Amino acid sequence: MAFPLVGSPLDFKGLVASLRELMQRFPDKRTGKNCVYAMEDAALAAFAVFTMQSPSFLAYQRTMKQTKGQSNAHTLFGMNLIPTDNCIRNLLDPVAPSHVTPLFEQTFEALNAGGHIDPFRVSLSSSQNGAGQLLIALDGTSYHHSHTVHCRQCTKIEHRKGEVSYQHTVVTPVVVSPERNQVIALAPEFVTPQDGHDKQDCETAAAKRWLTAHGARIKALNATILGDDLYSRQPMCETVLGLGLHFLFVCKPSSHVTLTESIKDLTAQGAIQTHQVLRRKGKKAWTDTYRFVNHVPLREGDDALAVNWLELTTQDAAGKQTYQNAWITQHALDKAHVAKVAEAGRARWRIENGNNNVLKTKGYHLEHNFGHGKKYLSSLLCTFNLLAFLLHTFQEITNQKYRVLRATLPTRKSFFDSIRALTTFMCFDSFEALLDFMLRGLDIDAPDSS
Repeated sequence: MAFPLVGSPLDFKGLVASLRELMQRFPDKRTGKNCVYAMEDAALAAFAVFTMQSPSFLAYQRTMKQTKGQSNAHTLFGMNLIPTDNCIRNLLDPVAPSHVTPLFEQTFEALNAGGHIDPFRVSLSSSQNGAGQLLIALDGTSYHHSHTVHCRQCTKIEHRKGEVSYQHTVVTPVVVSPERNQVIALAPEFVTPQDGHDKQDCETAAAKRWLTAHGARIKALNATILGDDLYSRQPMCETVLGLGLHFLFVCKPSSHVTLTESIKDLTAQGAIQTHQVLRRKGKKAWTDTYRFVNHVPLREGDDALAVNWLELTTQDAAGKQTYQNAWITQHALDKAHVAKVAEAGRARWRIENGNNNVLKTKGYHLEHNFGHGKKYLSSLLCTFNLLAFLLHTFQEITNQKYRVLRATLPTRKSFFDSIRALTTFMCFDSFEALLDFMLRGLDIDAPDSS
């Protein structure tokens, strides 16, 4: 399902309008007198909590509506009525998170059309044509664990002593770059029981579903898929290659015995190429040693996939090892580009530090139980949280006012603390008006956001 972004594609108002249009299409089985609140109002109310990073946002706006006759829920998010918390949970529980996927796609396309994706691209080989590779990192993260609270979408874990626990895990794909601090969130894929499958669902199975669902679209983007050691198995590599994509996966020796033995043999034969680079920063210096070889078997057997292997070891001036890692890829390796490939591989950590860690510790409260439900509520609210994170990144990339304020205020927390305080007591005509007010309060001339 696809739909055009409403209004200007590169502003907060346009995104919220598109979100409202999408939410009007959410499944709703209510009839007659049961339809007090519109489905889109319930969905926007939930989304607003994550966007404003304020669990009490709706309560404050209800009070503002009663005392002032208007609220930021209406002016910023277009809500006609503010549903109760229980009503929001009940209305949204039957809505699968896949209904939100189109907005992730359309937001990405808006960024791409505006030329904001190209700076994320990297060149990884001398034979590469076009604008370079777009790095998409995949990683799973758990956001709910309980011995009692569960739903149909939970993963059931049976422990040795007979205890049972329930867990929600989500694969959170993001666009990363070694040269950019931001990550761009893409539509998530949830680890959840699959119809017709006796085997427990897992992260790699969910990642394969995501790749299959989005493969054709990201193939056109010249994408390289990044992943940790869990992904560097032949079935996953074949899935990526079968979709016309590239891979660059962490490869631990303990997980790849055959490959490791091949590297040892090739080292003894002098067949491993080596490239060293001296880096300096101020008075400090490091030596990066790259070892690499093309076309080695990933595993045992005649059907083993041939991969290209590289290793990076970093030592400081005293000879102490400060970093070591290895990867497998289908990108051809040579001395001119091996450092770039390793740098791209190292960018995978941004999905952990720049995405999952931010979502859990920097105000998004990903692991907080905002409501679990019996069907999809937990995963839908998680998706709204990820979408809010994307919206914030979108604003930081495209909106100069937003970017100046984020740079001026000392932390992400102080930025959203300010927004929470202001929207608790004042009603703003638009998000731009809110940003303008903050700039004036800091005696900063408003930059042009066009």
